Amino acid sequence: MDIHEFKGKVFAAGVAAGLQEMEIYFSQSKNFSTRIFQKEVDGYSVSMEQGVGFRARFGGKVGYSYVETLDQESIQLLVEGAKANAQIIDSDDEIEFFSGSAAYPNVAAYNAKLETLPAEEKIEFAKALESEAFASDARVSMVNWAATGYNETEVYIANTKGLEQSFKRNGAYGLVSAVVREGEQVKTSARMVFSNDWEAFDAKKMAGEAVEEATSLLGASSVPSGDYSVLLRHDVAHDLLSTFVSVFSAEAVQKGLSLLAGKLGEQVASSIVTLIDDPLLENGGASASFDGEGVATRTKTVIENGKLKTFLHNLKTAKKDGVESTGNASRASFKAPVGISPTNFFIQPGELSYEDMIKRMGDGLIIIDVQGLHSGANPVSGDFSLGAYGYLVEKGQIVRPVEQITVAGNFFTLLETVEEIGSDLKFGRPSPGGYVGSPTLLVRHLSVAGM
Repeated sequence: MDIHEFKGKVFAAGVAAGLQEMEIYFSQSKNFSTRIFQKEVDGYSVSMEQGVGFRARFGGKVGYSYVETLDQESIQLLVEGAKANAQIIDSDDEIEFFSGSAAYPNVAAYNAKLETLPAEEKIEFAKALESEAFASDARVSMVNWAATGYNETEVYIANTKGLEQSFKRNGAYGLVSAVVREGEQVKTSARMVFSNDWEAFDAKKMAGEAVEEATSLLGASSVPSGDYSVLLRHDVAHDLLSTFVSVFSAEAVQKGLSLLAGKLGEQVASSIVTLIDDPLLENGGASASFDGEGVATRTKTVIENGKLKTFLHNLKTAKKDGVESTGNASRASFKAPVGISPTNFFIQPGELSYEDMIKRMGDGLIIIDVQGLHSGANPVSGDFSLGAYGYLVEKGQIVRPVEQITVAGNFFTLLETVEEIGSDLKFGRPSPGGYVGSPTLLVRHLSVAGM
């Protein structure tokens, strides 16, 4: 049974059971991944997950249920499950069933050519990542990751108030991690690319960059403890932004879990910082024409020239604050409740190249990786203390690699002290928490613990 026929039968069964407003949320995800180790396929996975989440109002409360198959038996399971859940739920939150936006944007997020790319070609690319890494430098002792993957997601939402929308998105990734050895020293570096354009995948370039960075870290040592000017390279900057992204959620604000509460319209960052949430970004990893509640998406400036302009809302939080939803309702899957997350979320890039940023800093440290984000960062307070490594810079030139240091600070203070922003905007890998990106950031006076 297809989803449209299934929807009609569910709504009819719901009416017969005394349910009032009803909504179905269907999602289907296709996944492929492969990993190469020593020229052989070390891992291979193909999977598909699909199902329907169902919400319905009964007796003034909204109940939830879900199924993984679209058959006659599942119809009754959904209806009976949601009805039973509505009778025991004790939440006083008002749930709104959205009747639909006046118009929906056209969003480019799906590439049909990528969907038909043969598995053999993806496997050959992963093999090329490994072979190119070994060919890059004789000191490469192992390639611990050479992998490719593909994901395709289709979403359909409909309710009894007239809402009916669907979209499809896909993308692929490549990952290579190389280990280099010189004497007793061992260093590792990696490169990852995500795109829905297969032409963006260059095995020689990815492997070469990973190996070059790994070899550049040989001979690393610590630095004296103190306050340093610091360049947070784009990948570190977007890792930090991803870790603290929840502070921009209206739900976190309303629950007292964000220090940005009460600061709308106030200066919360350096005047050169502009933070954007853009679900309409062409071929973005989280681009979509509507959110998890069927609200049309739109581009928002969350921070504009340092001033906090908006939080990210779904229908529930928007109603509490007396504003419109920003179209940021999210569902990690058809099984998950409605939450809030960003879409394509990034700091607007500046005009300086990475090399110019190094010269502009003069003396300081470049941080190219941090460890311990899950345990060493507190999204509520904004405090972080993270193991790190990178390079020492003197007079605008990299002089040597640095390791065994800890960088400590506060995310909110960091935003306020950004002095320069690079032009090298890069995104990480898409996740249920959004597709987060950042250029390189120059921050003055970050605390560093070393030798």
